[in-house]
Amino acid sequence: MHAEIAATAEAPPAPLFNTLPLDARLLRAVAESGYASMTPIQAKAIPVVLAGRDVMGAAQTGTGKTAAFTLPLLQRMMRHENTSVSPARHPVRALVLAPTRELADQVAASVKKYAQHTLLRSVVVFGGVDMKPQTEELRKGVEVLIATPGRLLDHIESKNAVLNQVEYVVLDEADRMLDIGFLPDLQRILSYLPKERQTLLFSATFSPEIRRLAASYLQDPVTVEVARPNATASTVEQRFYSVTDDDKRAVVRQLLRQRGLSQALVFVNSKLGAARLARSFERDGLKTQALHGDKSQDERLKALASFKRGEVELLVATDVAARGLDIADLPGVFNFDVPFNSEDYVHRIGRTGRAGASGLAITLVTRDDTRMIGEIERLIKKKIEIEPIELEDDRPRRPRRRTYDDEREPVAAEPAARGEVRAAEPPRRASEADPFFDKPYEPSGSGQASWEKGAATGGAGGAGAPAPAPRPGHLPNIRPKRKVASLLGGGRS
Repeated sequence: MHAEIAATAEAPPAPLFNTLPLDARLLRAVAESGYASMTPIQAKAIPVVLAGRDVMGAAQTGTGKTAAFTLPLLQRMMRHENTSVSPARHPVRALVLAPTRELADQVAASVKKYAQHTLLRSVVVFGGVDMKPQTEELRKGVEVLIATPGRLLDHIESKNAVLNQVEYVVLDEADRMLDIGFLPDLQRILSYLPKERQTLLFSATFSPEIRRLAASYLQDPVTVEVARPNATASTVEQRFYSVTDDDKRAVVRQLLRQRGLSQALVFVNSKLGAARLARSFERDGLKTQALHGDKSQDERLKALASFKRGEVELLVATDVAARGLDIADLPGVFNFDVPFNSEDYVHRIGRTGRAGASGLAITLVTRDDTRMIGEIERLIKKKIEIEPIELEDDRPRRPRRRTYDDEREPVAAEPAARGEVRAAEPPRRASEADPFFDKPYEPSGSGQASWEKGAATGGAGGAGAPAPAPRPGHLPNIRPKRKVASLLGGGRS
């Protein structure tokens, strides 16, 4: 243990960006962004990319993979920088493919930030919005194109994007692109590119499928790994609580209060569940927005912008937000539902504790989640301790409605509980008494006389017919039914 502490104390400091052979304008943009030293993935990957080698880069989410490929690519494209207004002088030189709209938008923001003092142009294209503004930007000419695969194919088929001069290709979060079925689109897009190019593949995980993809499209790649595959950030405190489905929402509210969390991301497994949960938290008095695939791109960007500005307390999201969301100083993440895919757990909790900051990841576990928790344990190679939680009763109480029993005089005690004979009901008030219902039954005199008269005359059945005797259980003043001929063919002959 002492040797481990000594080794940690003697660890060399992180290398600085200004030690890299980067253009002064790029270094200026990095400094203005508040970065001085490199993260491990940046320190290892940037020199390899600058040397022109293909790279397979693996690092846990939130460690700076975007800058690890953006800065060296911009540096290599500085030789194409020019002041011409002709689109022909600004062909697409670098293509960055991302699985989701949010990640593509984030990468585009990083490219613009680092290239702000240069003449290199960039644009982002993704689905869910009108193609016309994107088409106008593409036709002006851009050096860096950031895109989602589906929308890029739309532009290629419309001849808005020409990729025959691409020199650099980046597949960002490639494992996620394969998970959501983008492999055929990737293969089509890569077929449009020159074979002589530099290809970079960055991902948080390296599955066998990713390695097969790399073997097909990368040439003698250098593998750069700075953490165990699927490892979780050490700065994130991970807690697992045993709950029931009915108590989940109350547990989230309670932990927000107890931990003093001003904001949190709440992950669920379905789009319908995200919409319903967001409405429920709104009724609880929390400022909440939903983020899922059924939202339009404009709605998703507005919800994310409101959350980043601190105007929204809870952002309820599906796994569309598990990759690529870069929210500074996000204090906590809730797994309202345990993810179906264990790798998504790593990406979900990677939204907090970014860039060395501390974070909290809370997972709510029900009895039905045992198998998925076991898969997460095998993935992160760590035993998960599921803790009980004592739920405070914070539900608002409604006043009890007054009933009829409230208006009655209270009984001192229940006699049956003492083994006594039950006391008689208290007498009704005079206003409630009705003498008609208090009298004993008396048969009507006219009814009795009618019956006696019918018996003497033989009734209506014919002269001399004996009067039918009253059936048992029938009162004598009730007239018996008489047999009558049917109106339609049922009469007696």
